Amino acid sequence: MSFTITNTSLSYAVSEHLPIAIYQCDTAGNITSYNKAAAKLWGGVPDKNVRYTGSKDVLKPNGESVANADHPIARVISTGLPVEGEELIVVRVNGEAVNVLAYCVPVFDGNNILTGAVTTLIDITEQRMGERKQHILAAIIQNSEDAIVSKTLDGTITTWNNGASELFGYTEDEIIGRPITTVIPVERLDEEADIIGKISKGQKVDHFVTYRLHKSGEEIPVSLAISPIKDADGNIVGASKIARNITKQLEADGVLQRYAENLEVLNNIGRVISENLDVQEILQKVTDATTTLTGAAFGAFFYNKEDEKGESYQLYTLTGAPREAFDKLGMPRNTAVFSHTFGGLGVVRVDDITKDERYGHNSPHRGMPKGHLPVVSYLAVPVISKSSEVIGGLFLGHPEPAKFTKEHENLVVSVASQASIALDNAKLYEEIQKLNSKKDEFIGLASHELKTPMTSLNGYLQIIDRSLGEDDRNKSFIKKALIQINKLSDLISDLLDVSKIEAGLLPLNYSDFHLDQMVDEVVELMQHSTKSHSIVICATETKLLISADKQRLEQVIINLLSNAIKYSPEADHINVTLSADSKHAIIEVQDFGIGINKEQQRRIFSRFYRVEDVASHISGLGIGLYISNEIINRHNGKLSVNSNAGKGSTFRVEVPVKNG
Repeated sequence: MSFTITNTSLSYAVSEHLPIAIYQCDTAGNITSYNKAAAKLWGGVPDKNVRYTGSKDVLKPNGESVANADHPIARVISTGLPVEGEELIVVRVNGEAVNVLAYCVPVFDGNNILTGAVTTLIDITEQRMGERKQHILAAIIQNSEDAIVSKTLDGTITTWNNGASELFGYTEDEIIGRPITTVIPVERLDEEADIIGKISKGQKVDHFVTYRLHKSGEEIPVSLAISPIKDADGNIVGASKIARNITKQLEADGVLQRYAENLEVLNNIGRVISENLDVQEILQKVTDATTTLTGAAFGAFFYNKEDEKGESYQLYTLTGAPREAFDKLGMPRNTAVFSHTFGGLGVVRVDDITKDERYGHNSPHRGMPKGHLPVVSYLAVPVISKSSEVIGGLFLGHPEPAKFTKEHENLVVSVASQASIALDNAKLYEEIQKLNSKKDEFIGLASHELKTPMTSLNGYLQIIDRSLGEDDRNKSFIKKALIQINKLSDLISDLLDVSKIEAGLLPLNYSDFHLDQMVDEVVELMQHSTKSHSIVICATETKLLISADKQRLEQVIINLLSNAIKYSPEADHINVTLSADSKHAIIEVQDFGIGINKEQQRRIFSRFYRVEDVASHISGLGIGLYISNEIINRHNGKLSVNSNAGKGSTFRVEVPVKNG
C-alpha cells in the first residue's frame, strides 16, 4: 500500500518496497497506511480496531506491556516531538516476539498542522539474541570450574576466568598481558611451541594431559583442550584454552589401578592356594603376595614352633631381604611385640614400631639390633587353623613410617585366612600321602608274600590232578580249584604291578617283534578260553614291526579282551582292528555291551575305579585298566576309550612303530 504526505520529502510509493517496516497513523492513533515489511513484522494485516500498532501487543524490554498512552506514536502526537531509537518488543499475531528499534516522527500538513505520525521499525532480534548468547557465554566462562584462558599467537594472555584464578592462583589483573609460559614448567616449554604450531594450522588439541604451574610453584596435573580463535575475516589470531585439574581423577585412577592389581594378586594367590598342596610353595606365594599388596619392603612367614628353650620361632619364607638378615639374629624372639601375634591375640599394625611401648625391652637386644632390617612401619597377622591353633604369622615391614593402612590390614587378613585353609589341606594331604604310602607298601608286601604259597598250592593241585583218573569225580573239583587259583594268581600279579608302578619300578624289556603276529596269538589264546563270544580280527595292516615289551603288551590286550567279554554279556562277538598311521600302530577292541557314560570315561583309568552303577554285579578290583594305561604310557603311547552307555565301547591302543 502506498501513500503520499503533503510537505514530506519521503515518497511512500518507494517505501512500499523497502525491507524496513514503515507505517503511518493519524492523530487518533489509527493506522492509515503501512508497507509490506510492516505487515511481515507484525505477522499479518493489522486489525482496523487496533491503534498505534498492527501487532498483537507491544512490550517494553523488561517485558511489561506498553499502554496506548505510552506508545511512542501517542507521545509524538501529544508533543509533536520525534522519538528516535526506542527499543520495544513487538509480539506478533502468532505470539512470536521480535526486538525492534522504533523511530517515530510527526507529520504536518501544508498549514503546519499535525496530522499524524510516521513510524519506522528496525528488527534487531538477531542482534539481541547474539548479545544474550554472548552474555550467557561470558557468564558460563567466568563461572566455570575449569580454567578458560585466551591468548594471542605469540602467547600473550588476553582473558582469564575465575576458574583460571582458582586453578593457577593468579588474579585476572595479575596475569592479563603476561606470557602463557608463566604457568608452564620450564621442562615443558617445548609443549607450547607444538601447541601454537598446531593452532596456527587451524588444528585443535583435545585431552592433552600434562602439568602446569601454580603461582606457589606447585605442579598441577591438567587436561588441556585448545582451539584456534578467528577474526571476522576467518584469520587465526589466537587460541582459547580450557584447563581441567585432573588431580582427583588421577588419584581415582590410581585407586582403581591398585584395586585391579590387588584383585589380580588375590585371584592368583587364591588359585595357587586352591591348586597347590606344597607347603613351601604356598607360604612363599603368600609371603610374596602380601608384600606386594601392602607395598612392604620386607615380608616373612614364621612358623609357631618353639625351640628347646621355648622362645624362638622358625623362619620359613622371606621376601625382600636375604635370609641372613634373620638367621644371624635368631629373630623374632618371644618378645612382647611378637607374642601378641603368636598368641593369636589379633593383628598388630603400628606406624612406627620403634616408638611402641612393647618394643626394644628384651635381652640381649635393646632397641634395633645391629644388622637388623630397618623396620619402622610394622604389620603382623596371625595365621590360625580352623582348630584355632596358631600355625604361624605373616610379618611385614617398611623403613618409612605409616606405610600400612586399614585396607592393607584387611587384605593381609584375607590372604592369611586363605593360607590357613591351604595349610590345613596341605597337612591333611601329607598325612594321607603317608597313609597311602604305607598302604602301597602293605599291598606290595602282602602280594609278594602271597605269591609263594599260591605257587605252591597251584603245584600241589596239578600233582593231584595228574594222579586222578579221568573218571574220578574229584577231578572236576580239582580243575575248578585250579581255575580259581589262576584267577587269584593273576589278581596278586596285578597288585604287585600296581605296587611297582607306584614305586616307579615296573620293568620293561624291549625287543623287536611283529605286532600283527602277537595280536593273532593273543586272540587265538583268548578264543580257546571263551565259548560265549566270537573274537573277529579286522586287520588292515600286516608286518607291523615295533620295539616294545611283548609280554606287557600281551597283558594289555588280554585285559582289554577280558573286559570286552565281561562287560558285554548279551553280545556274541568282539571286533579287534589292527591299523597304522605314519608314526603309530593302532589296536582297537570293540564290544557291544553296557558301555560307559562320558563322566565315567574320564576316570576309568584311575586306580581302583569301577563303574559301579552298571557293573556292580561283575567281579573285579578296577586295576586292570590302570595297569594297562601305565604300560602304554611307559611305551610313549596312548590308551583311550570311545563309548556310549548301552551301546558298547571301543578301546584304542596306540604305540610307536619301529622306523627303518
